[in-house]
Amino acid sequence: MILTLTANPSLDRTVDLGGELTPGGVHRIVAESTQPGGKGVNVALGAHRAGADVLAVLPAAPADPLLALLEREGLPHRASPVAAPVRTNLTVLSAPSQTTKINEPGTAPTAAEAAALQELLLGSASPGDLVMLSGSLAPGLPADLYVHLTARLQERGARVGVDTSDAPLAAVASALGTTAPDLLKPNAEELGQIVGVDGAALEAAAADGDLSAARDAALALHRAGVGAVLVTLGAAGGLLATDDAVWFAPSPAVRAVSTVGAGDSATAGYLLAQTRGEDPAGRLALALAYGSAAVGLPGTTIPRPDQVRPDPRGVVRL
Repeated sequence: MILTLTANPSLDRTVDLGGELTPGGVHRIVAESTQPGGKGVNVALGAHRAGADVLAVLPAAPADPLLALLEREGLPHRASPVAAPVRTNLTVLSAPSQTTKINEPGTAPTAAEAAALQELLLGSASPGDLVMLSGSLAPGLPADLYVHLTARLQERGARVGVDTSDAPLAAVASALGTTAPDLLKPNAEELGQIVGVDGAALEAAAADGDLSAARDAALALHRAGVGAVLVTLGAAGGLLATDDAVWFAPSPAVRAVSTVGAGDSATAGYLLAQTRGEDPAGRLALALAYGSAAVGLPGTTIPRPDQVRPDPRGVVRL
């Protein structure tokens, strides 16, 4: 089974202005949608739409609108009750092909609510499961929560992936000597945060065909104990460091509509390929195909399998 934890879920509202965004101006919305959000929810949706056995774990009040959206999607989920409503994240689409995100921080859970969420996740995991810990942490949760959960889940025989940033990512990196996830999924900015380099420079160099810095950083994390390091490099493509080697695949050509959810879609593709026993080239190809398909869809739309075109022939070993 693929399990995901979304410790800070959201309602993702997307509005399209149909023109340019002018600071200080008055704008009219030409189209809008609200979808279930949070990185773990996005990963679970991608895997679920491909027919995988999935469970999304998250905190939410019993009557929260987010749960109704998950029911509408048919996504298997378990919610740990909390008193506060789920946050709302706003995505503004404007010309020319711009995406502006405005995210609420979320509400701090009580100590009892935080403990109940952790126990729900741990009680849902079985040996051999793939558990993805995704996204930001709600205010008040300890920065090393993902480190703690990784250790406890691995003790249960589960394989654990982490996709986060800032302080939680720094905590994961600091713990690599004792606790390392089986999968780490940074983008260029997050990879830069871990190894202390400019993430924008990593992505720019990759776009110019120089993959050396990103390759070396990903391989260093793998050799520090991370089972596999999947790095998304925007339009340049992506890297996978595992089995003491690095593979690269360029991003398939697609007209960009919204980049929101692309990294989560790539994670879903990777996990799907892993459950199917694909080799590193196949896992990277499906991850990049899912991420690129998401870029061509509006808002936080997670692609269906029929919208994904993997091409393992484009994967090369560096």
